[in-house]
Amino acid sequence: MGWFSWSSDTNTASDGGRIAPDRTSREQCYQGRDMFFSCLDRNDILDAIKDDKEARRKCGKEIAEFETACSRAWVKYFKEKRVMEYNRDKTIERIKKEDAAQVQDLKAQGWSSR
Repeated sequence: MGWFSWSSDTNTASDGGRIAPDRTSREQCYQGRDMFFSCLDRNDILDAIKDDKEARRKCGKEIAEFETACSRAWVKYFKEKRVMEYNRDKTIERIKKEDAAQVQDLKAQGWSSR
């Protein structure tokens, strides 16, 4: 099987290896991903793997286009990356708030950065 389900024969080299997708194929995949993720955002669904049934029910057209435009490995990767980036951003936000609170506490105790 090739990188993309609709082009399995065209992405296989004569020796049986895989040929990397070209710029156009990658762009189609990214567009499908972005449309799918926009639908997930509109429906407050973060994890499309864990909430697969709900994602397919609410974003059926978008997920079909995404899965057609991208290889299975890319679809899985992008779904996992979405959750990882969300968790990373929430962690950074929490750390910034904690740091700001610590700075305020230190300033209240008379600490100066000079």
